[in-house]
Amino acid sequence: MNSQDQIPGLEQEKIDSLSADILRPVRINKSFLLWITFLFLALIICLYVYSIQLRKGLGVTGLRDITSWGMYIANFVFFVASSLVGMLISCVLGLIGFRWVTPIARIAEIVAVAFAAVAGLVIISDMGRPDRLPYVFLYGRVQSPILWDVTVVTTYFVLSLLLWFLPMIPDIAVARTRLQNRPSLLVKVYGILSFKWVHHPEQYKILNQAVKILIILIIPTALAIHTVTSWLFAVTPRAGWDSTIFGPYFVSGAFVSGTSALLIAMYFFRTNFRLQSYITDYHFERVARLLFLVSVVYLYFNLNEFLVPAYKMKKFDAFHIHELFAGHYAFAFWLVQLGGLVIPIFLLIFRFMRKPLPLLVISIFMFTASWLKRYLIVVPPQGHPYLPVQYVPQEWMVYKPTLIESTITLATFILVLIIITLLSKFFPVVPIVETAREESDQEAKSHEKH
Repeated sequence: MNSQDQIPGLEQEKIDSLSADILRPVRINKSFLLWITFLFLALIICLYVYSIQLRKGLGVTGLRDITSWGMYIANFVFFVASSLVGMLISCVLGLIGFRWVTPIARIAEIVAVAFAAVAGLVIISDMGRPDRLPYVFLYGRVQSPILWDVTVVTTYFVLSLLLWFLPMIPDIAVARTRLQNRPSLLVKVYGILSFKWVHHPEQYKILNQAVKILIILIIPTALAIHTVTSWLFAVTPRAGWDSTIFGPYFVSGAFVSGTSALLIAMYFFRTNFRLQSYITDYHFERVARLLFLVSVVYLYFNLNEFLVPAYKMKKFDAFHIHELFAGHYAFAFWLVQLGGLVIPIFLLIFRFMRKPLPLLVISIFMFTASWLKRYLIVVPPQGHPYLPVQYVPQEWMVYKPTLIESTITLATFILVLIIITLLSKFFPVVPIVETAREESDQEAKSHEKH
Protein backbone atom coordinates (compact mmCIF):
# COMPACT_ATOMS: atom_id res chain seq x y z
CA MET A 1 0.00 0.00 0.00
CA ASN A 2 1.29 3.44 -0.92
CA SER A 3 2.49 5.48 2.06
CA GLN A 4 0.27 8.32 0.88
CA ASP A 5 -2.75 6.13 1.75
CA GLN A 6 -1.80 6.07 5.43
CA ILE A 7 -4.15 8.26 7.47
CA PRO A 8 -2.81 9.45 10.84
CA GLY A 9 -4.79 8.04 13.78
CA LEU A 10 -6.71 5.45 11.73
CA GLU A 11 -6.04 1.76 11.21
CA GLN A 12 -5.45 0.73 7.62
CA GLU A 13 -7.67 -2.31 8.02
CA LYS A 14 -10.62 -0.13 9.01
CA ILE A 15 -10.14 2.15 5.99
CA ASP A 16 -9.90 -0.89 3.70
CA SER A 17 -13.07 -2.42 5.15
CA LEU A 18 -15.07 0.80 4.90
CA SER A 19 -13.80 1.50 1.39
CA ALA A 20 -14.84 -1.95 0.19
CA ASP A 21 -18.42 -1.39 1.41
CA ILE A 22 -18.90 2.26 0.53
CA LEU A 23 -17.19 2.12 -2.87
CA ARG A 24 -19.07 -1.01 -3.96
CA PRO A 25 -21.85 0.98 -5.71
CA VAL A 26 -19.29 3.18 -7.53
CA ARG A 27 -19.36 1.21 -10.74
CA ILE A 28 -21.16 1.05 -14.07
CA ASN A 29 -23.43 -1.98 -14.17
CA LYS A 30 -26.39 -3.13 -16.21
CA SER A 31 -29.06 -1.76 -13.88
CA PHE A 32 -27.37 1.66 -13.86
CA LEU A 33 -27.19 1.75 -17.66
CA LEU A 34 -30.86 0.77 -18.00
CA TRP A 35 -31.96 3.38 -15.45
CA ILE A 36 -29.89 6.25 -16.85
CA THR A 37 -30.94 5.35 -20.42
CA PHE A 38 -34.59 5.46 -19.38
CA LEU A 39 -34.10 8.86 -17.73
CA PHE A 40 -32.35 10.37 -20.76
CA LEU A 41 -34.96 9.01 -23.19
CA ALA A 42 -37.73 10.48 -21.04
CA LEU A 43 -35.82 13.77 -20.88
CA ILE A 44 -35.46 13.89 -24.68
CA ILE A 45 -39.23 13.48 -25.06
CA CYS A 46 -39.81 16.29 -22.56
CA LEU A 47 -37.31 18.54 -24.33
CA TYR A 48 -39.14 17.97 -27.61
CA VAL A 49 -42.33 19.13 -25.89
CA TYR A 50 -40.47 22.18 -24.62
CA SER A 51 -39.40 22.94 -28.19
CA ILE A 52 -43.10 23.18 -29.06
CA GLN A 53 -43.59 25.80 -26.35
CA LEU A 54 -40.45 27.59 -27.53
CA ARG A 55 -41.77 27.80 -31.09
CA LYS A 56 -45.42 28.62 -30.36
CA GLY A 57 -45.03 30.59 -27.15
CA LEU A 58 -46.63 30.33 -23.72
CA GLY A 59 -50.07 30.21 -25.34
CA VAL A 60 -49.73 26.41 -25.42
CA THR A 61 -49.87 26.45 -21.61
CA GLY A 62 -52.81 27.33 -19.38
CA LEU A 63 -51.22 30.67 -18.49
CA ARG A 64 -53.18 33.77 -19.43
CA ASP A 65 -53.35 37.42 -18.39
CA ILE A 66 -55.43 36.54 -15.34
CA THR A 67 -53.27 33.68 -14.11
CA SER A 68 -49.78 34.48 -15.33
CA TRP A 69 -47.97 32.35 -12.72
CA GLY A 70 -48.92 28.67 -12.74
CA MET A 71 -47.34 25.27 -12.43
CA TYR A 72 -43.87 26.49 -13.45
CA ILE A 73 -43.56 29.05 -10.65
CA ALA A 74 -45.05 26.62 -8.13
CA ASN A 75 -42.41 24.14 -9.25
CA PHE A 76 -39.66 26.75 -8.83
CA VAL A 77 -40.75 27.54 -5.27
CA PHE A 78 -40.85 23.80 -4.50
CA PHE A 79 -37.36 23.16 -5.90
CA VAL A 80 -35.90 26.04 -3.94
CA ALA A 81 -37.59 24.67 -0.83
CA SER A 82 -36.31 21.13 -1.22
CA SER A 83 -32.74 22.34 -1.68
CA LEU A 84 -32.62 23.75 1.86
CA VAL A 85 -32.17 20.28 3.38
CA GLY A 86 -28.42 20.44 2.74
CA MET A 87 -28.09 23.50 4.94
CA LEU A 88 -30.34 22.02 7.64
CA ILE A 89 -28.45 18.72 7.98
CA SER A 90 -24.84 19.59 7.17
CA CYS A 91 -24.70 23.08 8.64
CA VAL A 92 -27.27 23.64 11.37
CA LEU A 93 -27.15 20.18 12.94
CA GLY A 94 -23.44 19.86 12.21
CA LEU A 95 -22.66 23.15 13.97
CA ILE A 96 -24.77 22.14 16.96
CA GLY A 97 -22.59 19.04 17.24
CA PHE A 98 -24.87 16.15 16.33
CA ARG A 99 -22.40 13.46 15.20
CA TRP A 100 -25.13 11.14 13.93
CA VAL A 101 -25.53 13.26 10.77
CA THR A 102 -22.14 12.09 9.43
CA PRO A 103 -23.41 9.16 7.28
CA ILE A 104 -26.33 11.14 5.82
CA ALA A 105 -24.80 14.62 5.43
CA ARG A 106 -23.47 13.89 1.94
CA ILE A 107 -26.83 12.49 0.83
CA ALA A 108 -28.45 15.73 2.02
CA GLU A 109 -25.91 17.74 0.03
CA ILE A 110 -26.54 15.67 -3.11
CA VAL A 111 -30.27 16.38 -2.81
CA ALA A 112 -29.52 20.08 -2.23
CA VAL A 113 -27.19 20.34 -5.23
CA ALA A 114 -29.67 18.60 -7.53
CA PHE A 115 -32.67 20.73 -6.61
CA ALA A 116 -30.70 23.99 -6.51
CA ALA A 117 -29.15 23.29 -9.92
CA VAL A 118 -32.52 22.66 -11.58
CA ALA A 119 -34.36 25.49 -9.77
CA GLY A 120 -32.80 28.05 -12.12
CA LEU A 121 -33.83 26.02 -15.16
CA VAL A 122 -37.42 25.96 -13.92
CA ILE A 123 -37.51 29.74 -14.23
CA ILE A 124 -36.40 29.44 -17.86
CA SER A 125 -39.38 27.18 -18.57
CA ASP A 126 -41.68 30.04 -17.52
CA MET A 127 -40.05 32.53 -19.91
CA GLY A 128 -41.56 33.19 -23.30
CA ARG A 129 -38.21 34.58 -24.47
CA PRO A 130 -35.48 32.63 -22.64
CA ASP A 131 -32.89 34.20 -24.96
CA ARG A 132 -33.34 37.38 -22.92
CA LEU A 133 -32.27 35.74 -19.65
CA PRO A 134 -28.79 37.36 -19.81
CA TYR A 135 -30.53 40.75 -19.56
CA VAL A 136 -31.31 39.96 -15.92
CA PHE A 137 -27.58 39.99 -15.21
CA LEU A 138 -26.64 42.74 -17.66
CA TYR A 139 -29.42 45.22 -16.91
CA GLY A 140 -30.89 43.98 -13.63
CA ARG A 141 -32.02 46.62 -11.15
CA VAL A 142 -31.25 46.36 -7.45
CA GLN A 143 -34.86 47.38 -6.71
CA SER A 144 -36.13 44.22 -8.45
CA PRO A 145 -36.81 41.14 -6.25
CA ILE A 146 -36.26 39.02 -9.38
CA LEU A 147 -32.58 40.03 -9.38
CA TRP A 148 -32.34 39.19 -5.68
CA ASP A 149 -33.82 35.75 -6.34
CA VAL A 150 -31.49 34.94 -9.23
CA THR A 151 -28.49 36.07 -7.18
CA VAL A 152 -29.24 34.02 -4.06
CA VAL A 153 -30.23 30.89 -6.04
CA THR A 154 -26.95 30.99 -7.99
CA THR A 155 -24.91 31.68 -4.84
CA TYR A 156 -26.62 28.91 -2.90
CA PHE A 157 -26.01 26.40 -5.70
CA VAL A 158 -22.28 27.23 -5.84
CA LEU A 159 -21.93 27.04 -2.05
CA SER A 160 -23.85 23.74 -1.91
CA LEU A 161 -21.67 22.27 -4.64
CA LEU A 162 -18.52 23.27 -2.74
CA LEU A 163 -19.92 21.95 0.54
CA TRP A 164 -20.61 18.61 -1.15
CA PHE A 165 -17.24 18.38 -2.87
CA LEU A 166 -14.64 19.78 -0.46
CA PRO A 167 -15.27 17.36 2.46
CA MET A 168 -15.12 14.51 -0.07
CA ILE A 169 -11.52 15.21 -1.19
CA PRO A 170 -9.97 12.89 1.47
CA ASP A 171 -12.40 10.15 0.41
CA ILE A 172 -11.47 10.63 -3.24
CA ALA A 173 -7.80 10.29 -2.26
CA VAL A 174 -8.61 7.07 -0.40
CA ALA A 175 -10.65 5.73 -3.31
CA ARG A 176 -8.22 6.55 -6.13
CA THR A 177 -6.09 3.45 -5.37
CA ARG A 178 -9.07 1.23 -4.59
CA LEU A 179 -11.05 1.47 -7.84
CA GLN A 180 -10.07 -1.88 -9.30
CA ASN A 181 -12.13 -3.04 -12.26
CA ARG A 182 -13.53 0.45 -12.74
CA PRO A 183 -13.35 2.50 -15.99
CA SER A 184 -9.88 4.01 -16.47
CA LEU A 185 -11.46 7.42 -17.09
CA LEU A 186 -13.07 7.32 -13.62
CA VAL A 187 -9.72 6.46 -12.05
CA LYS A 188 -8.08 9.40 -13.85
CA VAL A 189 -10.85 11.76 -12.73
CA TYR A 190 -10.36 10.62 -9.14
CA GLY A 191 -6.64 11.27 -9.49
CA ILE A 192 -7.30 14.83 -10.69
CA LEU A 193 -10.01 15.63 -8.13
CA SER A 194 -7.92 14.37 -5.21
CA PHE A 195 -5.59 17.37 -5.74
CA LYS A 196 -2.54 15.32 -4.62
CA TRP A 197 -4.06 14.81 -1.18
CA VAL A 198 -1.70 12.88 1.10
CA HIS A 199 -3.65 13.05 4.41
CA HIS A 200 -1.20 15.45 5.99
CA PRO A 201 -2.51 17.10 9.20
CA GLU A 202 -1.92 20.55 7.69
CA GLN A 203 -4.16 19.62 4.74
CA TYR A 204 -6.96 18.61 7.10
CA LYS A 205 -6.53 21.85 9.02
CA ILE A 206 -6.91 23.95 5.85
CA LEU A 207 -9.85 21.82 4.67
CA ASN A 208 -11.68 22.13 7.99
CA GLN A 209 -11.24 25.90 7.95
CA ALA A 210 -12.58 26.10 4.41
CA VAL A 211 -15.62 23.98 5.31
CA LYS A 212 -16.34 26.14 8.37
CA ILE A 213 -16.26 29.26 6.19
CA LEU A 214 -18.68 27.62 3.74
CA ILE A 215 -21.02 26.67 6.57
CA ILE A 216 -20.99 30.23 7.90
CA LEU A 217 -21.76 31.58 4.42
CA ILE A 218 -24.37 29.03 3.39
CA ILE A 219 -26.69 29.37 6.41
CA PRO A 220 -27.69 33.02 5.76
CA THR A 221 -27.69 32.35 2.02
CA ALA A 222 -30.05 29.39 2.43
CA LEU A 223 -32.39 31.42 4.62
CA ALA A 224 -32.20 34.30 2.14
CA ILE A 225 -33.00 32.12 -0.87
CA HIS A 226 -36.44 31.23 0.41
CA THR A 227 -37.07 34.50 2.17
CA VAL A 228 -36.43 36.40 -1.06
CA THR A 229 -38.64 33.94 -2.94
CA SER A 230 -41.42 34.64 -0.46
CA TRP A 231 -40.93 38.38 -0.97
CA LEU A 232 -41.75 37.95 -4.67
CA PHE A 233 -45.27 37.21 -3.46
CA ALA A 234 -45.49 39.26 -0.27
CA VAL A 235 -44.53 42.62 -1.81
CA THR A 236 -47.81 42.61 -3.75
CA PRO A 237 -51.17 43.65 -2.24
CA ARG A 238 -52.93 40.61 -3.74
CA ALA A 239 -55.13 38.65 -1.31
CA GLY A 240 -53.44 35.41 -0.33
CA TRP A 241 -49.95 36.84 -0.84
CA ASP A 242 -50.17 40.05 1.20
CA SER A 243 -48.61 38.57 4.35
CA THR A 244 -45.86 39.63 6.73
CA ILE A 245 -45.04 36.06 7.78
CA PHE A 246 -44.31 34.66 4.32
CA GLY A 247 -40.55 34.60 5.01
CA PRO A 248 -40.55 32.20 8.00
CA TYR A 249 -43.64 30.49 6.56
CA PHE A 250 -41.73 29.55 3.41
CA VAL A 251 -38.56 28.58 5.31
CA SER A 252 -40.40 26.23 7.68
CA GLY A 253 -42.22 24.67 4.73
CA ALA A 254 -38.89 24.23 2.96
CA PHE A 255 -37.56 22.20 5.87
CA VAL A 256 -40.58 19.89 5.63
CA SER A 257 -40.21 19.20 1.89
CA GLY A 258 -36.42 18.94 2.12
CA THR A 259 -36.45 16.54 5.07
CA SER A 260 -39.05 14.31 3.42
CA ALA A 261 -36.91 14.26 0.25
CA LEU A 262 -33.89 13.28 2.36
CA LEU A 263 -35.77 10.35 3.93
CA ILE A 264 -36.77 9.07 0.49
CA ALA A 265 -33.15 9.30 -0.69
CA MET A 266 -31.87 7.62 2.51
CA TYR A 267 -34.21 4.68 1.99
CA PHE A 268 -33.18 4.30 -1.65
CA PHE A 269 -29.44 4.42 -0.98
CA ARG A 270 -29.68 2.18 2.07
CA THR A 271 -31.61 -0.49 0.15
CA ASN A 272 -30.09 -0.35 -3.32
CA PHE A 273 -26.49 0.36 -2.32
CA ARG A 274 -26.60 -2.12 0.60
CA LEU A 275 -25.56 0.47 3.16
CA GLN A 276 -27.64 -0.85 6.06
CA SER A 277 -24.55 -0.92 8.28
CA TYR A 278 -24.04 2.84 7.84
CA ILE A 279 -27.55 4.24 7.29
CA THR A 280 -29.22 2.49 10.19
CA ASP A 281 -32.66 2.52 11.80
CA TYR A 282 -31.18 4.94 14.33
CA HIS A 283 -30.57 7.53 11.58
CA PHE A 284 -34.15 7.15 10.32
CA GLU A 285 -35.36 7.62 13.89
CA ARG A 286 -33.34 10.83 14.27
CA VAL A 287 -34.44 12.31 10.94
CA ALA A 288 -38.06 11.32 11.67
CA ARG A 289 -37.91 13.30 14.92
CA LEU A 290 -36.52 16.23 12.95
CA LEU A 291 -39.34 15.91 10.42
CA PHE A 292 -41.86 15.90 13.25
CA LEU A 293 -40.36 19.07 14.73
CA VAL A 294 -40.29 21.08 11.49
CA SER A 295 -43.78 19.84 10.59
CA VAL A 296 -45.22 21.10 13.88
CA VAL A 297 -43.59 24.49 13.27
CA TYR A 298 -44.99 24.55 9.73
CA LEU A 299 -48.45 23.62 11.00
CA TYR A 300 -48.31 26.61 13.34
CA PHE A 301 -47.53 28.95 10.41
CA ASN A 302 -50.35 27.40 8.38
CA LEU A 303 -52.81 28.08 11.18
CA ASN A 304 -51.55 31.64 11.51
CA GLU A 305 -51.64 32.21 7.75
CA PHE A 306 -55.34 31.39 7.45
CA LEU A 307 -56.74 32.14 10.91
CA VAL A 308 -55.96 35.88 10.87
CA PRO A 309 -57.49 36.75 7.45
CA ALA A 310 -60.40 34.37 8.15
CA TYR A 311 -61.16 36.29 11.35
CA LYS A 312 -61.14 39.68 9.59
CA MET A 313 -62.77 38.45 6.37
CA LYS A 314 -61.94 41.37 4.13
CA LYS A 315 -63.70 41.22 0.80
CA PHE A 316 -60.95 39.70 -1.37
CA ASP A 317 -59.53 37.63 1.48
CA ALA A 318 -63.00 36.13 1.87
CA PHE A 319 -63.05 35.13 -1.82
CA HIS A 320 -59.64 33.52 -1.49
CA ILE A 321 -60.40 31.63 1.73
CA HIS A 322 -63.75 30.39 0.41
CA GLU A 323 -62.04 29.00 -2.70
CA LEU A 324 -59.54 27.11 -0.52
CA PHE A 325 -61.85 25.91 2.24
CA ALA A 326 -65.02 25.07 0.34
CA GLY A 327 -64.62 26.12 -3.29
CA HIS A 328 -62.76 25.06 -6.39
CA TYR A 329 -59.51 24.17 -4.57
CA ALA A 330 -61.08 22.68 -1.41
CA PHE A 331 -60.19 19.04 -2.16
CA ALA A 332 -56.53 19.85 -2.84
CA PHE A 333 -56.35 22.18 0.17
CA TRP A 334 -57.67 19.66 2.69
CA LEU A 335 -55.62 16.89 1.11
CA VAL A 336 -52.50 18.97 1.73
CA GLN A 337 -53.41 20.03 5.26
CA LEU A 338 -54.67 16.66 6.49
CA GLY A 339 -52.87 14.10 4.33
CA GLY A 340 -49.62 16.02 4.05
CA LEU A 341 -49.32 17.57 7.50
CA VAL A 342 -51.81 16.73 10.27
CA ILE A 343 -52.00 12.94 9.76
CA PRO A 344 -48.21 12.52 9.22
CA ILE A 345 -47.54 14.54 12.40
CA PHE A 346 -49.89 12.22 14.31
CA LEU A 347 -48.28 9.09 12.85
CA LEU A 348 -44.75 10.27 13.64
CA ILE A 349 -45.61 10.29 17.33
CA PHE A 350 -45.46 6.49 17.36
CA ARG A 351 -42.08 4.77 17.38
CA PHE A 352 -43.09 1.97 15.00
CA MET A 353 -43.95 4.60 12.37
CA ARG A 354 -40.40 5.94 12.56
CA LYS A 355 -38.98 2.80 10.96
CA PRO A 356 -37.55 2.96 7.40
CA LEU A 357 -40.51 1.53 5.43
CA PRO A 358 -43.32 3.47 7.18
CA LEU A 359 -41.17 6.59 6.96
CA LEU A 360 -40.76 6.07 3.23
CA VAL A 361 -44.55 6.04 2.76
CA ILE A 362 -45.07 9.05 5.03
CA SER A 363 -42.27 10.98 3.30
CA ILE A 364 -43.69 10.31 -0.17
CA PHE A 365 -47.07 11.70 0.94
CA MET A 366 -45.47 14.75 2.55
CA PHE A 367 -43.16 15.35 -0.42
CA THR A 368 -46.09 15.20 -2.85
CA ALA A 369 -48.24 17.38 -0.61
CA SER A 370 -45.40 19.91 -0.37
CA TRP A 371 -45.45 20.33 -4.15
CA LEU A 372 -49.23 20.67 -4.18
CA LYS A 373 -48.98 23.21 -1.37
CA ARG A 374 -46.79 25.45 -3.55
CA TYR A 375 -49.37 25.15 -6.32
CA LEU A 376 -52.05 26.34 -3.88
CA ILE A 377 -49.86 29.24 -2.79
CA VAL A 378 -49.21 30.39 -6.36
CA VAL A 379 -52.40 29.79 -8.35
CA PRO A 380 -55.61 30.46 -6.33
CA PRO A 381 -54.77 34.08 -5.29
CA GLN A 382 -54.64 35.04 -8.98
CA GLY A 383 -58.22 33.93 -9.55
CA HIS A 384 -59.70 37.04 -7.94
CA PRO A 385 -58.01 40.14 -9.38
CA TYR A 386 -58.96 43.57 -8.08
CA LEU A 387 -59.96 44.76 -11.54
CA PRO A 388 -63.13 43.21 -13.04
CA VAL A 389 -62.60 40.56 -15.70
CA GLN A 390 -64.54 41.38 -18.88
CA TYR A 391 -64.74 40.20 -22.48
CA VAL A 392 -62.50 37.13 -22.13
CA PRO A 393 -63.30 33.48 -22.91
CA GLN A 394 -64.71 31.46 -20.01
CA GLU A 395 -61.75 29.04 -20.03
CA TRP A 396 -59.44 31.92 -19.17
CA MET A 397 -61.22 32.42 -15.88
CA VAL A 398 -59.92 29.19 -14.29
CA TYR A 399 -56.33 28.09 -14.70
CA LYS A 400 -55.81 24.49 -15.80
CA PRO A 401 -52.31 23.18 -16.58
CA THR A 402 -52.02 21.71 -20.06
CA LEU A 403 -50.32 18.47 -21.04
CA ILE A 404 -47.38 20.49 -22.38
CA GLU A 405 -46.97 22.27 -19.04
CA SER A 406 -47.13 18.99 -17.12
CA THR A 407 -44.57 17.33 -19.40
CA ILE A 408 -42.11 20.21 -19.10
CA THR A 409 -42.59 20.18 -15.32
CA LEU A 410 -41.88 16.44 -15.36
CA ALA A 411 -38.61 17.17 -17.18
CA THR A 412 -37.31 19.11 -14.18
CA PHE A 413 -37.87 16.13 -11.88
CA ILE A 414 -36.13 13.89 -14.40
CA LEU A 415 -33.15 16.27 -14.37
CA VAL A 416 -33.02 16.06 -10.57
CA LEU A 417 -33.01 12.26 -10.74
CA ILE A 418 -30.24 12.32 -13.36
CA ILE A 419 -28.05 14.58 -11.21
CA ILE A 420 -28.65 12.49 -8.07
CA THR A 421 -27.99 9.27 -9.99
CA LEU A 422 -24.70 10.48 -11.48
CA LEU A 423 -23.37 12.01 -8.26
CA SER A 424 -24.23 8.91 -6.24
CA LYS A 425 -22.89 6.39 -8.76
CA PHE A 426 -19.55 8.04 -9.41
CA PHE A 427 -18.79 9.27 -5.89
CA PRO A 428 -19.25 7.69 -2.43
CA VAL A 429 -22.52 8.72 -0.80
CA VAL A 430 -21.26 7.93 2.71
CA PRO A 431 -18.03 9.57 3.98
CA ILE A 432 -15.18 7.09 4.36
CA VAL A 433 -12.64 8.97 6.47
CA GLU A 434 -15.21 10.69 8.71
CA THR A 435 -17.03 7.40 9.31
CA ALA A 436 -13.73 5.71 10.19
CA ARG A 437 -12.96 8.46 12.70
CA GLU A 438 -16.45 8.16 14.22
CA GLU A 439 -16.06 4.41 14.66
CA SER A 440 -12.55 4.81 16.13
CA ASP A 441 -13.81 7.41 18.61
CA GLN A 442 -16.70 5.17 19.66
CA GLU A 443 -14.34 2.22 20.13
CA ALA A 444 -11.98 4.35 22.22
CA LYS A 445 -14.85 5.52 24.44
CA SER A 446 -16.04 1.94 24.82
CA HIS A 447 -12.56 0.83 25.96
CA GLU A 448 -12.40 3.69 28.44
CA LYS A 449 -15.70 2.63 30.03
CA HIS A 450 -14.46 -0.91 30.47
